[in-house]
Amino acid sequence: MGQQSSGDPLSTISGGSRVAFFGGTFDPPHLGHLGVARAARAALGLGTVLFAPVGTQPLKPQGPTACFEDRLAMTRLAIADEPGFALSLADAPKSTGAPNYTLETLIALRAQLPPESVLFCLMGADSFAAFRRWHRAAEIPFVAPLIVGSRPGEPLDILDSALPRGVTLEFAPQTESVASEVELRRYILRNPAGRQSPFYLLPGLQIDISASQIRDQIHNQTQPSTAAQTLQPALLPPPVLEYIRAHNLYR
Repeated sequence: MGQQSSGDPLSTISGGSRVAFFGGTFDPPHLGHLGVARAARAALGLGTVLFAPVGTQPLKPQGPTACFEDRLAMTRLAIADEPGFALSLADAPKSTGAPNYTLETLIALRAQLPPESVLFCLMGADSFAAFRRWHRAAEIPFVAPLIVGSRPGEPLDILDSALPRGVTLEFAPQTESVASEVELRRYILRNPAGRQSPFYLLPGLQIDISASQIRDQIHNQTQPSTAAQTLQPALLPPPVLEYIRAHNLYR
């Protein structure tokens, strides 16, 4: 069963563990998020995936629709039965109201993890598309290698267009093997100073779910029962949908 405490899941991580930070608004957390995390866990042998709802997303100045407490509660419900998935407060709102920057969060996490552990930064293709605009984006892959989940048939040139200026990408031979049915492609990122970092692409994910479309669909439903029939099987974990209905979110 997944770690359900909203406390510090890092205390249970041992040396040598492979950990992925998975940040986002999770507004709401949906089956697409779970699919990306499951694929990464299988393909890279991850011991822990840290689901970290963000307090203030710098690229979304209008803010999330649901408050942080609701998004935290929904994320806890979404991952409750998933081995190796843990809820993290690493990106919780800051007391100063300052934006949450992924680079700062990763540096703080890296300092808290055992030295022998490996930290990755996991994201979906939609988040990676805006990666060039992230705060000090060129530094992020060299703190935590990127894992990007992508849909079948997406052109690889989107990788180059999303990378920060000066960071280059080249295909790398497969040098590590994990027993998995999930396709994994490995690349190398290099910056102008000559530093390099692995970059992992999961290119075959049959996932096309948008949180904004889910919110719109719920908002436009006039009968809660209709929303349940439409959303529950395909888009949201059932406990998350029940939470949304019980707290009248997105109406």
